[in-house]
Amino acid sequence: MHLLSVGSLGSLVFLFATVLRQASSLETVVGMYGQTLEIPCNKGVVKAEDVLITKWKYDKGDRRVGDLLVRTKTESVSIIATDEYKDRINMAANSSLLLSAAKLSDQRTFTCMVVLSLDINEYPVNVVVYKAPAGVEISDKAPELEIGKPTKLATCVAKDANPAANITWLKNNKPLVDGGKGVSIRASVQVDPVTGLSSTSSTLEYSATKEDADAQFSCSARHQVGKELTSPELTFTITYSTETIILQVIAPEPLLEGDNVTLKCVADGNPAPTSFNFHLKGDVIPVKNTNTYTLAHVSRDTTGEYQCSLIDNPAMMASKNVTVNYLDINLSPTGNVIKTAGEALELSFQIDSSGESKVSWTKDNVKLDKEPKFNKLKYSDSGFYEGEVKMGALRRKASFDLVVEGAPVIKQLSKHRSEDGQHKVLICEAEGSPKPSVSWSINGTSYDESPFVNGKVTHKITVVPAVNLTVYCTVSNEYGVDTRDINVSSHQSDDADQTKLVVGVVVGLLIAAMVIGLAYGIYQKKSKQGSWKTGEKENGSSEEERKLEEKVEENSQKAEV
Repeated sequence: MHLLSVGSLGSLVFLFATVLRQASSLETVVGMYGQTLEIPCNKGVVKAEDVLITKWKYDKGDRRVGDLLVRTKTESVSIIATDEYKDRINMAANSSLLLSAAKLSDQRTFTCMVVLSLDINEYPVNVVVYKAPAGVEISDKAPELEIGKPTKLATCVAKDANPAANITWLKNNKPLVDGGKGVSIRASVQVDPVTGLSSTSSTLEYSATKEDADAQFSCSARHQVGKELTSPELTFTITYSTETIILQVIAPEPLLEGDNVTLKCVADGNPAPTSFNFHLKGDVIPVKNTNTYTLAHVSRDTTGEYQCSLIDNPAMMASKNVTVNYLDINLSPTGNVIKTAGEALELSFQIDSSGESKVSWTKDNVKLDKEPKFNKLKYSDSGFYEGEVKMGALRRKASFDLVVEGAPVIKQLSKHRSEDGQHKVLICEAEGSPKPSVSWSINGTSYDESPFVNGKVTHKITVVPAVNLTVYCTVSNEYGVDTRDINVSSHQSDDADQTKLVVGVVVGLLIAAMVIGLAYGIYQKKSKQGSWKTGEKENGSSEEERKLEEKVEENSQKAEV
């Protein structure tokens, strides 16, 4: 037994005398705060079947070591820790240390010691615990910002992180840089003495401009783990003094007499002024708690320049012209106008307007090229006349209905044969107004009357006269009567007359041809005698002969016809 004990002691001495071989470099494992952390042991460098003992320990500081747990080849895991770790540790099948509810105090070195049959190895692992910030909050928001005045805008806080989060301020989603125009950022970090977690605070001091009236401010927190966190956007009331004012005219378009006009004074200050002076053609009217003044039932005399100004700064003034549109027309005569044919009618069309106007005329809804003139009225001048005046959107109309009246006059009385040649058609054309009635001194087989247009009427009758007779056409209205007659022959008389006429024409043409032929023969005889006596060239008389021959030929052709 003694020898055996000595031998066992010798082996143990040999083992402890063996140089402890450390890992080539210190491994770091990152764990998340509050979660279970797995710390690896040797990462499979040593085969599990070769391991006799696996033991975990940790560095307590000040060169002190704390034991955690141990497992032998033949025995299960035995927890030997007596401190805070006894309820938070365990060993995985692959010899990794399982550490639950990780916290910042776990950021230290844990060592896995592996005992082999002839060797002892240690594998130290450095543990780092990260925690993303719980969120970002904005506090101490400024009630308003004044242009050009540096103001503490707000404070942004990213709480409970490890390591501390980085905060960035944004305006309209674009980062602000400390030291930039009107930008000052102060950041600080506070550590919770209990948890060790860090809270980052960032205060933005900002000098606003007028363009920041609609700007949106926010802050974001970045961390090594987790996604970027962004606060809700903030807007601020930007205050500044009034620099300019504008006078607005609120009125119907076009502005007409009887309408209401509202004058509105708009200042760019914030808060906006609430009291103004309105200058109304020499009168100054102050208003309070409003920026408007209403001109009721305006007239053309309202046209002019108007101003408004600040009560506390009368030199700051704005002006605007107000134009009241009006369009008056006066037409003479109007309504129903009855005149006698041949008279003159003088038109008077007067226009009074606030601007340039255009005039157009129509007669019976048909556009005329120019204003009608009536120096000598005709029946065709009768009609409905309307003058329209336009000025922008304004329109005015005036009209008169002209009727030209007079005694009827027969303009033409004619006759011709019907298409079948068996009847006589008599046509009586007359002018007059009111419409004249037409009568004949003979009864016809049919009557036809044209529409009464422009004072004209045409009346036709068809007759079959048995003897030659004189027919009268009579037209009449309330102003007078007119009569004309025409000779109408019977059908047989017309045939006899036409036969006699044709025979007479033929005989006359034959006699004319004989006379011309006789004259031509005499002329030829005299021409030859004169040529012999004088010795003239025959060419001198050939032209006269040619002309005479042409004349004879022409008359001969007529005679044949």
